[in-house]
Amino acid sequence: MKITDFDYYLPEELIAQEPAPKRDESRLMILCKDGGEPEHRIFRDIVNYIKPQDVLVINNTKVLPARLWGKKKGSGAKIEVLLLTRLDEQTWEVLVRPGRRVPPGTEIIFNEDLRCTVEATTPEGCRICNFHHRGEFERLLDKLGAMPLPPYIKKQPRDPERYQTVYARHPGSAAAPTAGLHFTPQLLDDIRSQGTAVVPVLLHVGLGTFRPVKVQDITRHHMHAEYYEITPEAARVINETKAKGGRVIAVGTTTTRCLEEAAAQDGSVRPGAGWSELFIYPGYEFRVIDGLVTNFHLPRSTLLMMVSALVGRDRLLQAYAEAVRLRYRFFSFGDAMLII
Repeated sequence: MKITDFDYYLPEELIAQEPAPKRDESRLMILCKDGGEPEHRIFRDIVNYIKPQDVLVINNTKVLPARLWGKKKGSGAKIEVLLLTRLDEQTWEVLVRPGRRVPPGTEIIFNEDLRCTVEATTPEGCRICNFHHRGEFERLLDKLGAMPLPPYIKKQPRDPERYQTVYARHPGSAAAPTAGLHFTPQLLDDIRSQGTAVVPVLLHVGLGTFRPVKVQDITRHHMHAEYYEITPEAARVINETKAKGGRVIAVGTTTTRCLEEAAAQDGSVRPGAGWSELFIYPGYEFRVIDGLVTNFHLPRSTLLMMVSALVGRDRLLQAYAEAVRLRYRFFSFGDAMLII
């Protein structure tokens, strides 16, 4: 499979620059794996497609204000730092720009209370940095950092919380699990009230999710590791749902990676924590998930490849062409799709 197999036409004006006025008022395309024409609804209608015996699995990671701007000690050159993955209490894997100015040994000063030293360069071109700070690191991030919006969104949202899910709990992501942005507390309550379990898992979104595929043969692409956790209680509910014939519906590609990474041969989910480098593309046989809530993804992206594995590349690209025709909004702040 070649990267060009996952290309499609998208007018630039369909790239959403801001969220819908209300989270659950975005549009929702219903795409059945068994065939048939797509249906077109409003997102809150999703409650009508989820059954009481199902389980809805969400990713309760929280986006850090992970974009920092500092100056190189000595020259004063401006350096942008994007926090990706926390490796230990003081050490982070980061992206830096411009990278050519930041070899190992470089010290970057953000203010009098926060600085970092570049320890190493990774094979992917990231940096390993040791951070030194006075005071609580998270508070300094809140003061100095900015929400790390994707480059196709040209301005910060008026309300930064619109780039967080309403169930975000555990800080650690460099990007939002955007399929979850459409849910409101009321909608989740409506889903629970009909008997459907809503279960959180955790995957901190990092470079693995948005790193572009640079090889022509997609099977040679290597996913960057992302940290995940599944509690014993979450695994129990998911496994009991499957045993009773209910469906596991994942909210987002990050939730899907988490669940499929933790899958046993029999399709059950193993509790625990670890690092996922799982790359899902057509030909992959899903062990855990039966359905997926997802946004419309970038051409040639690993996310588009994952969704193609679930519903078929040709069928997915036909649905995308219809979404373009009907003026759906694309990417992080855009509309959604339910595949069941």
